[in-house]
Amino acid sequence: MAETERMMAVRTRINELAAKAKTPEGLTDDEIAERAELRTEFLENFKAAFRSQVEMLQVFDENGNEVTPEKVKDIQRDKGLRDN
Repeated sequence: MAETERMMAVRTRINELAAKAKTPEGLTDDEIAERAELRTEFLENFKAAFRSQVEMLQVFDENGNEVTPEKVKDIQRDKGLRDN
C-alpha cells in the first residue's frame, strides 16, 4: 500500500510533536490540539486503507477451495468486484 505525500507529512508531523512532547519544554495547547487532529486524520486514513484491503481479500483453504467469508463476498458484490 503506497503512502500518499499527505499521509507521509501527517506522520512526520505527528513524530515531530511526539519528540517535542518528551522534552522539558513540552507541547503548547495549540500543538496538543494539532496533534489530536493529525492523529484522527491518520487513523481515519489507516482504517479506510485497511478496510479496502480486507474488502479485496479472497481466502483459500489448503485444498484450493475459496472460503472467503460471506460478509466479505457480499461487500465485494455490492462494489462490483465479484460476479458470484
